[in-house]
Amino acid sequence: MPVQRFGGLEAVIMDRLWSNGRAATVREVLEELQQERTLAYTTVMTVMDNLHKKGWLRRRRLGRAYVYEPVGTREGYTAQLMRDALSTSDNRAAAFVHFLSGLSPEEAEALRTALKVVPQEDGPGTGRA
Repeated sequence: MPVQRFGGLEAVIMDRLWSNGRAATVREVLEELQQERTLAYTTVMTVMDNLHKKGWLRRRRLGRAYVYEPVGTREGYTAQLMRDALSTSDNRAAAFVHFLSGLSPEEAEALRTALKVVPQEDGPGTGRA
């Protein structure tokens, strides 16, 4: 099932939670966001509740408020988006060629590093020969 891209405020809230690396209340997220824009508490609360219902945030009660934290990582979300984009192509090899030809040197190096981390299993039953 394709991953749903975040809406504008959803993306901003998820970015803050991922960047901070800790659970936060609606009030804490609101205070951070209000340094850049004016938002109502109820708006942030509704978006965070929606992200919880969609399975992107977990929450636990702390006194009268909830504390929210991401269920997955930013990198996991990005990987899902990349897999979804790749699945739209009838010719995945060609899609990879186009993708790879547009990589910056830094991105190409990151890809080489990542390929060293991923186990390479060759042989019967692995789908790789």
